[in-house]
Amino acid sequence: MPTAAAPIISSVQKLVLYETRARYFLVGSNQAETKYRVLKIDRTEPKDLVIIDDRHVYTQQEVRELLGRLDLGNRTKMGQKGSSGLFRAVSAFGVVGFVRFLEGYYIVLITKRRKMADIGGHAIYKIEDTNMIYIPNDSVRITHPDEARYLRIFQNVDLSSNFYFSYSYDLSHSLQYNLTVLRMPLEMLKSETTQTHQESFDIFEDEGLITQGGSGVFGICSEPYMKYVWNGELLDIIKNTVHRDWLLYIIHGFCGQSKLLIYGRPVYVTLIARRSSKFAGTRFLKRGANCEGDVANEVETEQILCDASVMSFTAGSYSSYVQVRGSVPLYWSQDISTMMPKPPITLDQADPFAHVAALHFDQMLQRFGSPIIILNLVKEREKRKHERILSEELVAAVTYLNQFLPPEHTIIYIPWDMAKYTKSKLCNVLDRLNVIAESVVKKTGFFVNRPDSYCSILRPDEKWNELGGCVIPTGRLQTGVLRTNCVDCLDRTNTAQFMVGKCALAYQLYSLGLIDKPNLQFDTDAVRLFEELYEDHGDTLSLQYGGSQLVHRVKTYRKIAPWTQHSKDIMQTLSRYYSNAFSDADRQDSINLFLGVFHPTEGKPHLWELPTDFYLHHKNTMKLLPTRRSYTYWWTPEVIKHLPLPYDEVICAANLKKLIVKKFHKYEEEIDIHNEFFRPYELSSFDDTFCLAMTSSARDFMPKTVGIDPSPFTVRKPDETGKSVLGNVVQPMKEVYGINLSDGLSEEDLSIYSRFVQLGQSQHKQDKSSQQLCSRCPDGVIKLTPISAFSQDNIYEVQPPRVDRKSTEIFQAHIQASQGIMQPLGKEDTSMYREYIRNRYL
Repeated sequence: MPTAAAPIISSVQKLVLYETRARYFLVGSNQAETKYRVLKIDRTEPKDLVIIDDRHVYTQQEVRELLGRLDLGNRTKMGQKGSSGLFRAVSAFGVVGFVRFLEGYYIVLITKRRKMADIGGHAIYKIEDTNMIYIPNDSVRITHPDEARYLRIFQNVDLSSNFYFSYSYDLSHSLQYNLTVLRMPLEMLKSETTQTHQESFDIFEDEGLITQGGSGVFGICSEPYMKYVWNGELLDIIKNTVHRDWLLYIIHGFCGQSKLLIYGRPVYVTLIARRSSKFAGTRFLKRGANCEGDVANEVETEQILCDASVMSFTAGSYSSYVQVRGSVPLYWSQDISTMMPKPPITLDQADPFAHVAALHFDQMLQRFGSPIIILNLVKEREKRKHERILSEELVAAVTYLNQFLPPEHTIIYIPWDMAKYTKSKLCNVLDRLNVIAESVVKKTGFFVNRPDSYCSILRPDEKWNELGGCVIPTGRLQTGVLRTNCVDCLDRTNTAQFMVGKCALAYQLYSLGLIDKPNLQFDTDAVRLFEELYEDHGDTLSLQYGGSQLVHRVKTYRKIAPWTQHSKDIMQTLSRYYSNAFSDADRQDSINLFLGVFHPTEGKPHLWELPTDFYLHHKNTMKLLPTRRSYTYWWTPEVIKHLPLPYDEVICAANLKKLIVKKFHKYEEEIDIHNEFFRPYELSSFDDTFCLAMTSSARDFMPKTVGIDPSPFTVRKPDETGKSVLGNVVQPMKEVYGINLSDGLSEEDLSIYSRFVQLGQSQHKQDKSSQQLCSRCPDGVIKLTPISAFSQDNIYEVQPPRVDRKSTEIFQAHIQASQGIMQPLGKEDTSMYREYIRNRYL
């Protein structure tokens, strides 16, 4: 079933900042450099930000003329040559935002990027480098002695470390949300387009509405989910004054993609982790939750599976599964002043009516639907009460909240002491986690954008029929989510999430018709590839929150880790302890400044003078909140009405207001993802092609021995892997075929082959003579007519293929062109070139 709409592609992807003494001019263009927009930034204001966006779409020729006039008008002497009045300051790929400390404003630009993933032709980039430029001119600058210190603190947030963005795909939302929006009914899109046209003051909101013959495609752009946006505060000052294409929202976390080759069929496995920007911080300085229900170390992890042989949200096959990790939603903390490896856990406030937990779970019901499943991995039995404090409080909070929810939508609580099972020699940790994972995936289901495959009818599976979620005509929706936590939400949580993800991956592959049963075994190429993705994901998140990589990995819990891993684990533990003790406070200050939690103000204490940041993150300590939630009806009324579906994905008036809907001609660049992905106007190289460079199961995991089963679902020996020959992609001929084909044949082999050929040729002649005799048979004899007709080609001789004259001429012209002999252009070639020039530049 075709989608009703397409995502709108930003037309500001390449930027150049030009400088004069009085102004900065930021010129942005689309990828093809056919459409341009210009921002004018005033440099004469010492502390205010003055930005003018004329909202006009320029052609390349118009921009050249505009820059030429600016250059001429800003020269020191009118008509003087040689001294330019307009300087090219920097080239960039996006605007992170604008920030001010105690002096004037700075602009933060993305100067380097790297492609990390591709989802349906929509590229996801990682920020590699940024440039921070001071806007006011030196002649009007009012210096402040503390400005340089604030600048250092702000730049301590390394934007080149795990920050991601996309020009056409909303990374703050899940794939299920993005594709649900695109599948909205046409009638709703038409009414929303009319409403946007009537209410909007943007003169370009209706561009493309007039289409040839009435044929058009709806373009949709949704508001980002600000909880996972990290530069929202930096863009807030220009949000209402510039065109939305200038607003590039970035997320923080992890993004990785690998290619699973199933007998040559490419399937992309993508892992995206979105770290919450609310109550964000480092390990011991951010624990529990704040007064608004936002928890520390909250990360939404989404695994996306797509059939890469079809690149389209309309016709392609896509599946995703989402799970969440986050600190226990209570008021608790750990005092690190004692310099202990495990500081004691203290409950800071009594919360008998589970007010903060209610706010947190209300947010989750709104975003994910029901059921909410809590997998609590903290210790249950301890000599000295430590982690058990959190378990007891969490059980009491969930029990209290559940008594008011409808029975079918209650919060499911699963306690499991993972540390105790790990120490036991009789129990297998991963087997127990696999049982939990199966029950969780059956309750929540997963998202897939196509109806059940016919193979599920041909080969029915009991587990498939028990699957939860919501079945719709176009596929399946995930309803509800698994929320995993331990104390730090790092090592144990990552292993548990991997096991749940592995179980969901099996269902995803089965739903796309790629395996015959929804089950995956360890030590297969597919699981090894997925395990490596999850370990990279865990290491990255652990470095961001804890200051070191994972201490315990999947191999540790499988008890197959090499003995050298133990020494590495000790080093990671020491690294984490050092980071928590000495560098976490500085990192926390940087995050508070970057996210706008703290605003430097003249005459008030500086950031480094504050004894604590508790008051910055808990707004109820600074002022009384206007309303207090009910102790019994603790949920938002609209949310509970639509359960088990998530309210954010329900088609209603409140959600439609978050969308921008426009109508385009089907070949407009703003919605043409084919042009955006393949870029036919650019000279590209295979060496630079992303899909060839990404990790592949066949190249990086499949053993390189003769006669091996190429299926990525075949169980290998634990020591078999393609990693040892990663650098040697092209294997020697003898290793692949067993013989070296370039060596000459021995005399004995040659004589045997010659006799074989002679026998075959004589037999072939005999067959021909017998056919001629049969054709002369008298009428009384029965003639046998062959039901199939074959050409004269056989294993002994082959007729050359017939090539038409035009193809031969094209081939010969191609050969001559390589030798420098060019053919004269015909009328058709000239007209085609003129058409290209007119469309591109005029």
